[in-house]
Amino acid sequence: MGSFFSHPSGAEVLKKNQEYISEMNKIKMERWIQMHFQMKEREAAMEISRARELFYWLASFYCVSTVGFIGRFNRTKRPGTLAPIVPLTFIVAYYADLAYGTKVHRIIAEAEMIMQHEPELLEWPSGLPTISEIDTARLENDDKIRLHPHQN
Repeated sequence: MGSFFSHPSGAEVLKKNQEYISEMNKIKMERWIQMHFQMKEREAAMEISRARELFYWLASFYCVSTVGFIGRFNRTKRPGTLAPIVPLTFIVAYYADLAYGTKVHRIIAEAEMIMQHEPELLEWPSGLPTISEIDTARLENDDKIRLHPHQN
């Protein structure tokens, strides 16, 4: 078989186990980061698609309303009948920029500028929650559930 010296020592086994655990934790963290990144990408895609869908409806309403306002202006010759076209134009232009323009890029650039030059705006009220605060709140919630099980 093998001699005593051919078997790895306890220290070597421990070191290999620590390296293995460290590598697994690194992979786990990378997967967690990637998962959250993909979730944020999907959320952003949903927001953009929601803006596009709203834009279709607003643009349709804008076109129908504008035709109606112009028709009414031709009958009455009062310029006030065309006034609603102005705010509607701004609303449709805003959503067109959001849905198909560069507004998303400008929002990202502004967010990056805030993160770099105005980080104090990003602070949470009372700072980051601590583990002890979270545990205290969790235990208080457990106590409430035990005392009043039918209210929840």
